[in-house]
Amino acid sequence: MSEQTTIARPYAKAAFDFAVEQGAITEWHDMLEFAAAVAVQEDMHHFLKSATSRDQVTNVFVGVCGEQLNANGQNLIKVMADNERLVALPEVARLFALLRADYEKEVTVDVVSAVELNDALAAKLSAALEKRLARKVKLNCSVDPSVMGGLLIEAGDLVIDGTLKSKLTRLANTLQS
Repeated sequence: MSEQTTIARPYAKAAFDFAVEQGAITEWHDMLEFAAAVAVQEDMHHFLKSATSRDQVTNVFVGVCGEQLNANGQNLIKVMADNERLVALPEVARLFALLRADYEKEVTVDVVSAVELNDALAAKLSAALEKRLARKVKLNCSVDPSVMGGLLIEAGDLVIDGTLKSKLTRLANTLQS
């Protein structure tokens, strides 16, 4: 995966810089997501690995994407095809999304609780996390009854484990030592 990241990073950065310059971040994000979805299709992935002509690869890929790609998006595909890098498109799309989130000062926070959070509690949690992280927060809530109570919050490298399960585990470890 790290090799794909190394390959994809310059393409994602160039596409993002161009998108910012053109004021078309959302359009580029959509184009890259679509192209990445095409690239991971089993038949297309096999074709990309086995095709011998770069022009053939470009024509087929752009043809499949059709009107989902504007002229600049097609140019990116042509450049990546010329350098035999189309298999890195999913990673380009992922890195572009990370650059976009950083640019827009957004972060996705995974929240695990024992029961579903109501809207008021989710809004309060979101506001507190926005203050702490100094970013717009998008909550990704899930339910896991095994946490028993409390919340497990993950935002990138930040992990806040306030679950009853982990507190009981720490208490048991403390009592045993």
